[in-house]
This record gives sequence, structure tokens and C-alpha cells, in this order.
Amino acid sequence: MLKNYLKTALRNLRANKGHSLINIGGLAVGMAVALLIGLWIWDEMSFDRSNINHDHIARVMQNNTANGEVQTWGGVPFPTADELRNHYGSNFKAVVMGFGAQRHLLSDGKKPIIQTGGYWEPGAPDIFDLHMIRGTRASLKDPDAILLSASVAKAYFGDADPINQAIHIDKDMLARVTGIYEDPPSNSSISDMGFIASWQLLYNARGLATREHPWRLSAFTILVVLNDNVDIHRASARIANAKLVHVTGSSDALSKPQFWLHPMNQWHLYSDFKNGASVGGAIKFVWLFGTIGVFVLLLACINFMNLSTARSEKRAREVGIRKAIGSLRSQLIGQFYSESLLVAAIAFAVALLLAGALLPFFNEVADKKMAMPWDQPLFWTIGLLFTAFTGLIAGSYPALYLSSFRPVKVLKGVFKAGPAAAIPRRVLTVVQFTVSVILIIGTIVVFRQIRFAQDRPMGYSTNGLVSIHMITGAIHDHFDAVKNELQQAGAIRDMAEGESSPTDGGMGSGDFVWAGKDPALATSFPTNAIAYGYGKTIGWQIDQGRDFSRDYPTDTAGFIVNEAAIRYMGLKNPIGQAIRWLGRPYHIVGVVRDMIDGSPYDAVTPFFYYIYDYSRGTVILRLNPSAASGHRLYSYTLPVGVAGEPSPFVLARQKR
Repeated sequence: MLKNYLKTALRNLRANKGHSLINIGGLAVGMAVALLIGLWIWDEMSFDRSNINHDHIARVMQNNTANGEVQTWGGVPFPTADELRNHYGSNFKAVVMGFGAQRHLLSDGKKPIIQTGGYWEPGAPDIFDLHMIRGTRASLKDPDAILLSASVAKAYFGDADPINQAIHIDKDMLARVTGIYEDPPSNSSISDMGFIASWQLLYNARGLATREHPWRLSAFTILVVLNDNVDIHRASARIANAKLVHVTGSSDALSKPQFWLHPMNQWHLYSDFKNGASVGGAIKFVWLFGTIGVFVLLLACINFMNLSTARSEKRAREVGIRKAIGSLRSQLIGQFYSESLLVAAIAFAVALLLAGALLPFFNEVADKKMAMPWDQPLFWTIGLLFTAFTGLIAGSYPALYLSSFRPVKVLKGVFKAGPAAAIPRRVLTVVQFTVSVILIIGTIVVFRQIRFAQDRPMGYSTNGLVSIHMITGAIHDHFDAVKNELQQAGAIRDMAEGESSPTDGGMGSGDFVWAGKDPALATSFPTNAIAYGYGKTIGWQIDQGRDFSRDYPTDTAGFIVNEAAIRYMGLKNPIGQAIRWLGRPYHIVGVVRDMIDGSPYDAVTPFFYYIYDYSRGTVILRLNPSAASGHRLYSYTLPVGVAGEPSPFVLARQKR
């Protein structure tokens, strides 16, 4: 019987080539889109699942009440790790502290390369579930050890043996390669971890043992592995006040710090917090794209149904003859379902080819490294179920509708579908157009939101502005020489330094006091340590007061704040107003118009700028428009004495 169904279905497809091509093509495109979205959703949902211990790993997070709302931080103070081990050790199999991941300058003595990595305690390779190629995970216990990923080791040493080779980190730390690990999967939180250096290197180089007020700086990451019988919510409740007991009586206690545990399974999809509670994150995009995939596939199925029922009168005689010679309705339903399943199977094969061809472009757009899992039985199982489901959905209405024709009326030639029979098709058509309109409107709304963000006034001049993150202090140490040479070459108009770029959001800091402030109010505002000339270089707009100037020695104890800060503090005449920060006196020198310092979709937050001549985290350059309007790249080689800093100066286009 099944063989006969398939032969009949193939004969009908060959007899109606145009109709079949449209049906298969439309269904294949819908299935290809759904397939690509499905691969993306699978990649997102399986984030960090390659780690064998992902169910038991958590990160220590910190909630602080500041500016009247609860803020969630991923960083914790340096002494937290020992506090958890000494007083809450029964909850955890392991407690590991680290600092990273950040970009660092690695050099083997010949070529410097910027790589992302961090400093971790010896238990980190076990928590990260690193797959070692050379050496062992335990080798990180050596105080000068560094583990390299396979790609980083290849970049530095080629085919040579990297074990025991020396590596300089940021020019001021010397490490020894003790192990090589496989590059982590692209859908993991450590996908860009090019190296892991011994925690002891950072501990010694930065003098952490003698740091003043160790509970104040929340800049470190702590990962824990829960014991098998420990509930994560109970463990969070137990460690909640681990910091508060150490800051009681200080200004830090005003923020009511609370520790809690964020499970690894939620790091990627549930990473947005508001008022101390999770409000989702990337999971909203999973739902959004999943819904779009369902809608697209639904459109393809409805199109299949409409095309099939549009040919109902042409196939009515076939149904009448089959019923007249004894075919049961169930057999006819089976016949039409066989046709739809065959069409779905052919469409799925075409969809696989389309998806495979489009996947590289899709990866580039989605910033993924997905591959078609041809060798995975689960993929084919899901694919077959997906095809069967699509075929059954797409063929359900045609099968039930066409098999209901009465043979006597059909064979007499008096068959008419009747007005009632057209209602389902009309409903399907309305649904099809409704879904299409919803998708079009959604696309327009998203496009307009993006354009709004692009066109939103930044508060400073972005034309020709370049921000370069500096790994070491080499540029800072030769700042005047670099600036003069670039200006003489006609590449730039101006150049300045700052702790961060205008779009980095700055470093959060608290303990601000001003006239009229509620003593019980804890504060935390982003700050940016800048050098003289920063404001002129970025082109910020002074609304009140003036810019920082070397002509005023007191500016080293001054603030330039934005309008949002003035509104929050409620200052009427801000210029000259006294502000205490971290116990030191400051005064307001100027007020600049609000600048977008983070996401263009977010509201502008209060911001404080202060002078710090040793700021060297970022170099800001204003390109020369005449050089940028040409066609040939201008490149700049760093002067003698700045060797070791990778040259960032492919700056502008110079006229021929």
C-alpha cells in the first residue's frame, strides 16, 4: 500500500511540475530559515554545557544598594575567597579566584601579540574542564606558570615545543609555559581565553598582600563548585553577609552588600539584572528568534495548504473514481498525507543544501562558529521528526478536505465546493497575511530603533575620533613624542589619554558626599580619570564653567560632571560646589552636556571626570580630516624605546 502511495505521489509531482516546484521551493525556504534559527537556538541553549561540571559551578555575585536602587556586580573583593574557604567551606568542593579575562600583551622576546587571558588560582583548569594537550592541569600550581591555548601556542612557537619556554606578560611579568590546552568551544564563557597565568604572578606584581582597604575594591572573580548535597539557593543565603560583617561601621556598609551565587547554566542566557533580580538576558532573543522561526515555517505550511486546496476541483474526479471503485476515506487520507510527506522530505533535502550554503554568511552575521552536525544521529533524528511534523501539518487540511468529496456528485459533474468549503482557505489566507504583516511591522520597528540609536546625539564629536586601548604604558611614557610626530605627519589633529574611552562607561565608584545629600544614601557613579586635553580631543560641550587647564593647579582636585549628575544631586549653582570623594575634597570645575557613555538605548547616567596625569588605559585621537579623506592608509611606526607595544597606528587615509 505504501509503495502504491509513493508511486502515485511521484506521478502527481511529475505531472504538475510547476505546481510542485512552487510547493517544494516555498516549503524548502521556510524549512531552511527554521533550520538556521534552530541551529542558532541550539548553540545558545547549549552554552557552557560542554563543561562536565556545569550543573555544580557558580559565580559569586554581589548586590549593592546605590543611588536608591540595587545594583548587581560580577566582581567581588580580594579577601572573599579565603572568607568562603574558612567559614563556608562545607558548601563548596572548590573556591577559585581569578582576575580576567582581559587583553594582555604576550611576548616571547621576538614578537608581541595581544591575547585575552587572566590570572587564576590552581583549581581553575579543573573548573573550566580544560582538555590538556601538553602538560597537566596541576602545573598551574607553579608560581610562574602559564597555560596556553593550542591556537596561541601555534601562533608563538609554530611546530616547536613550547613547554618551559619563557613568555613576558605586559612586559613586567615573566612566565614559563607549563601546559597547552585545546581551544575552548565557541559557545562557552571562556571561548576567548587564550592563556591562563598563575595567580601568584599577579599577587606578587600588584602587591595584593599589602593593599589598603582590601574589602573596598570589587575587581576580582570567584568561581565555586557546590557540593553534591548543597542547594544553590541555601548556599547563597548562607554567604549573603560575608562582606557586610567586614565593612560594618564604614561608608561601604551603607550599600548593604549581599553576596549570592549565579549558576553557570544561567551565565549566558540570564545575565541582565534590575534591582538585584534577574530580568532575563539573551533568553529573550532565543524566544524572539524561535517565534520568528515558527512564523516563517507556518507561512510555508499555509502556502502549501492553499496551493493544494486551490487544485481541489482538478483532483475531485480522481477522488470520485477512487471512492467509486472502493477506496476508503482513510486510504485517501493516507494518499494525500503521503504526498505531503514526500514533498516535505524533498523540501527538507533542499533546505539542508540551502542552510549549508548560507551558514557561513549566517555565522558572520550572528558572530557564531556553528557547523552543520552531519555526523550527529540526534540531528538526523530531529530532522526526520521535523520533516514528518511539517508534512503532517502542511498536508492535514488538503488530506481531510479532498478526501471528503462525495463521488456521485463529482462523477455527475455537478460538484461544487460550496461557499462553506472556501471558509477554511479564507481563514488560512487571512492568517498568512496577518503573520506576514506582523513580521514586516516588527522588522520596521527594529530598523527604526536601530536608526534612532545611530542618529541619537552623542554629546561629543564622533567624526574622525579613534579610541585605542593600551596594554602597557609604552605610549604614555613617550606620549609627547608620539603626538608630535603624528601631528607633523598630518595624520591627527589632537591626541589625549584617559582611563577609558568615551563609550566604555567608566569605572564605578562610591563614597560621594555633597551639600544636601542624605547621609544614609549610598552612591555609586561611573568615573573616568583623564589627562589634560581629553575634553578638547573628544569635543565635549561645556554647558557651565570651563574645561580642565594646567593654568589652574587646583584642577587636580576638581571634577567635570555631566548634566545628569547635576540633576541627580539637585545642585542649583554647581560651579565651585564642594564634593568629597573617598574622603578627599574636590570641587566642580565645569558641567558638560550629557554624553552617551554606554548603550545608545540606555538613559544617560551621572558621570564624573577628574584629572590624573598617569592615565594610560586609552589613547584618544582626532584624525586630520584632510588625511582621512584620501585613499591610501597612513601607517605609523612607534619610535625607538616604545618597542613591545603593538603598533595601533593604522589611523587614517592619506591623499595620494
